[in-house]
Amino acid sequence: MALSFGTKPGLVVYLTAGDPSLEATYSIALAAIDNGADVLELGVPFSDPLADGPVIQRASERAVGRGVTLHDVLALSKRIREARPLTGIVLFSYLNPVVRMGLDAFCKAAKSNGADGVLLTDMIVEEAADYLTHMRENNLAPIFLAAPTSPDERLRAIAEHSQGFIYAISRVGITGKQTSLESDAESLVRRLRQFTSKPIAVGFGISNAEHVAAVGQFADAAIIGSAIVLLIEQSEPGIEAERVGEFVRDLRQPAT
Repeated sequence: MALSFGTKPGLVVYLTAGDPSLEATYSIALAAIDNGADVLELGVPFSDPLADGPVIQRASERAVGRGVTLHDVLALSKRIREARPLTGIVLFSYLNPVVRMGLDAFCKAAKSNGADGVLLTDMIVEEAADYLTHMRENNLAPIFLAAPTSPDERLRAIAEHSQGFIYAISRVGITGKQTSLESDAESLVRRLRQFTSKPIAVGFGISNAEHVAAVGQFADAAIIGSAIVLLIEQSEPGIEAERVGEFVRDLRQPAT
């Protein structure tokens, strides 16, 4: 159980836990893993996901409407860990549900339920001292977001305190499927390389095999989120896992 990547570029797959249901998310997660995902990001549904675009916002709203909670996502993490022991699992959340649970309780629960790392979208590295202490005590990898607009001093701190991998945002703005890969991504990765040899994964807008291949030229992994969440939204009930498995498998194919 570790956050590591096999064939370069690695694949990180984001799922909104509980959309369309917790049981469906479990099946989708296994299909993604079995078809090439190295790491799963399990998104904790939140009522006000400001950093996310409309696709993930809708998924989060549906899951919240079904009553899916942080405790449900932790239980789902445990099931996935038991079924696929070697896959990296990251809990992806906003800070609010974690604060409500309590940092210490959350970190202990995350570890005991099979998570390897945590990414809190609105936890900034400058204010993370207490959070980092609890993460270290529970042998969890804190993952921070690095943006193209971040000054070098901030990138240095992000590189120092991130473990597992660094999440490089390919562009400024919200998450969402894009037709082309932003040029900011390569520049940001190059800037981060000044400060670290840790793996760097690029996300926001990665949506096809061509994007994944392009990311592999300068980064260690590609993160696929909105494209998969949209595919789930558009799938007929009961075939979501099959469609996601095919999609992830196709991401591994060389771009033509």
